[in-house]
Order: sequence, then structure tokens, then C-alpha cells
Amino acid sequence: MKRALEVRRLGVVPYDEALAMQRQLVEERRAGRVPDLLLLLQHPAVITLGVKGDGGRANIVATVARLAELGIAVHETGRGGDVTYHGPGQIVGYPILDLKPDRCDVHRYVRDLEEVMIRVCADYGVAAGRIKGLTGTWVGAEKIGAIGVRLSRWITSHGFAFNVSTDLEHFTLIVPCGISDRGVTSLERATGRLLTVAEVEDAVVRRFQEVFERTTMPEQTSASAALLPHPDQPLS
Repeated sequence: MKRALEVRRLGVVPYDEALAMQRQLVEERRAGRVPDLLLLLQHPAVITLGVKGDGGRANIVATVARLAELGIAVHETGRGGDVTYHGPGQIVGYPILDLKPDRCDVHRYVRDLEEVMIRVCADYGVAAGRIKGLTGTWVGAEKIGAIGVRLSRWITSHGFAFNVSTDLEHFTLIVPCGISDRGVTSLERATGRLLTVAEVEDAVVRRFQEVFERTTMPEQTSASAALLPHPDQPLS
């Protein structure tokens, strides 16, 4: 029997708010007060850092003044991975899943997130895949989907960022994921046509439930709804 997945489409959410939201929902999931969740959202332009070493600060190419001019903040995250960029036109997926009892494998989890994005690309006629030794989803030598995850006693947070119509020029402000010899692309550039985030989110939901063997519940579609208790959870 497939487990339930609740999808919450939250629109544009500031990064610090999304971080706090995830922390709360991880505890809610651990306590069994919410089902498995998939948060889908966009962030205002922001550069985020991982937890390894300096988190990728050395891979920020732009000066502090240039980032301030563009209104792009830098945030520490608590996730794995190196430096990356988030911005409008990019689908950010934050799965809050309990991987117990049958999916307790970090590598499998990351490969499954890659597979979701590979299948979404295929829906649009784009051949995407993996590159040995590198994380993420690639179209040729260009990354279309980045991954940075956190697991706490097999409850997941953070997740993936899939470029739909993202301003790719902003990736020149950093060395994306610390990889200097490869590029970045978007689904719009790969297909050569205009796409909406909403329609691609539909494909992400469909492919996510397929890869993770989940059945979706009725969706919630606002940032405030992301913090509401599950219908079976009593109000305090």
C-alpha cells in the first residue's frame, strides 16, 4: 500500500522563513502529527551555503557590494552540498519524509531526487541524466537540478532546486556547487520555449509520487497553510 504524501505549493517564500518552516515540520513529522510532505516554492534571489568546510564561501565570486546592489542575501543552511543560488523561476522542493522503515539509504534518496528531475525533463522532451561522481541532474555538461539534503534520524529536509525559467546570469555570481568546469541550464533554455512554474510543478508532483511510491492528498497552496496542523492533529 502506498503511503500518503501531502503537497503544499507555497508560492514565493523568503529563505529564512522556509528554513524555520522546515525545522518545525521535521519535528511535526517525527511526532507523527503530519504525513510525509512535499513543499514546493520559489525563493527571492538568495545564495545559500552548505555545512562542509566554509560552506562554499570561497566559491562566491561576486563582491559584497555587487550582491548588495542586486539585493541578493547570503544564508547558511544546515544542508549538505556547497554554494548554490535560488531565485524566481526555480522550483525548490523540500520533502519532509520519514524514510523509515524501508528507504533508510542516503545514496538511494539522493538518486531518487535526481530521478524525479530526470523524468520531469523527459516529460518536456529533454534528455537529462547523471554525471559520475557529481550530484544533481544534468543536461549534457550543464546542471539543471541541484540537490542538497539534510537527514535527522531519517526525517528529510532541504532537497532540490530545479531551474525552469531561472535567470541564469545570477549563477555567474558563484561557482555553482563548487564545480568550475561545467555550466548551468534551465528547462526553458533546453526546450527553447516559455514555461510556467505552475505547469512544471504539476510534472514534479506526478513524478515525485511515482518515484517515491506515494499517493497524494489534497493540496494546500499558501505559506501560512504550510504551518497549519494536519486535519487529524488537534489544535493546541
